[in-house]
Amino acid sequence: MPRITALPTEIVRALQAGGPDAHGQRPERAVSDGGGNPCRHCLRYIPEGAEMLILAHRPFPQAQPYAETGPIFLCAEPCARHEGDGVPQALEGSPDYLIKGYSADHRIVYGTGLVIPQAQMMAQAEAIFADQRVAYIHVRSARNNCYQARIDRG
Repeated sequence: MPRITALPTEIVRALQAGGPDAHGQRPERAVSDGGGNPCRHCLRYIPEGAEMLILAHRPFPQAQPYAETGPIFLCAEPCARHEGDGVPQALEGSPDYLIKGYSADHRIVYGTGLVIPQAQMMAQAEAIFADQRVAYIHVRSARNNCYQARIDRG
């Protein structure tokens, strides 16, 4: 069964300590309005009134033509990394998501990308993993293309 993987703690702690984002800038600090600011580490919504970080993130090991970079939110204070099965809170709030498979060399596997209802996302991920070229899957916002999380083979 595929599992949802949050950003690695070592990357998040460096950003929470003021380390540079994908554009070499310090993360911006803001206060969450509680309306849909999902932390990509704990995979929960950042509560209203809590401090958060806004930064550019590239969820790939290096820059290359398929390595999309975009905005994400993180809790400003250390939070526990999402672990476990099932769909986390941060992926329950949208009716649908864009998912697409990537190869071991971090290139899109053409034919795997689609907008899928949230309730069908994990079943579709399992179907995408039937293609042995797919090493992992990205979950992105269907409306803004923002990176949400990664799905790995179970």
